[in-house]
Amino acid sequence: MRIGIFSDTHANIEALEAVIKALDAEKVDQYVCLGDTVGYGASPNECCALVRSKAAHTILGNHDAAVAGRMDYSYYYHAARHALDLHARQLKPEHMSWLKHLPYEVRQGDVHFCHGSPLNIEDFDYIFARDQAAQCMEIWDQLAQLTLIGHSHLCKSFALSPDGVYEVVSDRFELRDGWRYIVSVGSVGQPRDYDPRASFTLFDTETKLFEFKRVEYDIKASAEKIFGTDLEPNFGHRLFIGV
Repeated sequence: MRIGIFSDTHANIEALEAVIKALDAEKVDQYVCLGDTVGYGASPNECCALVRSKAAHTILGNHDAAVAGRMDYSYYYHAARHALDLHARQLKPEHMSWLKHLPYEVRQGDVHFCHGSPLNIEDFDYIFARDQAAQCMEIWDQLAQLTLIGHSHLCKSFALSPDGVYEVVSDRFELRDGWRYIVSVGSVGQPRDYDPRASFTLFDTETKLFEFKRVEYDIKASAEKIFGTDLEPNFGHRLFIGV
């Protein structure tokens, strides 16, 4: 089975539509969203509707949890809190109900889907560096062969063995028997690795082949929607440079 995995759409419908179109062209068998469908952007309802229509599994992200009243976000900086408050008011009841019932994780065979670190999963901890991935060694026996996460908005891969943890510097690699892998799949709607293209990933459960993919989208249209609201303008400006 070929799985298309994406995360951190953040209410950017232009980016999400481009990713879904690219995944359709890849003829994937299943779509999985790793969370944060809302927050930051100008199209929360449209993004919720599209993810709900396509994804076999959608994971709860921290922004989803905040909007749905499932976590305290009073410590977030003002602009982010304002976006979450706005989305909570804007969301249609059916989308709000959906967010309220999303799972923190889903396990499917040898693949584990979650938003942040699989260690203390409800805390939404980041993994974007080798030392952070190494903390998961303490749950080695519980780790799936492949753990797929979002949250950091970065494309990062780490290979774990009983002898150590290594960063995988490749856009395409095959999983090796006896190893565990933790992969951060990047962001659809707000990349932060200085590549403004929308990020998505592919995993073939038969060949064990994992791939990072990028696709261009209409950044100007997405940014102008943000500029037309009282959202923080920088949420739009940053889209052009991917940071």
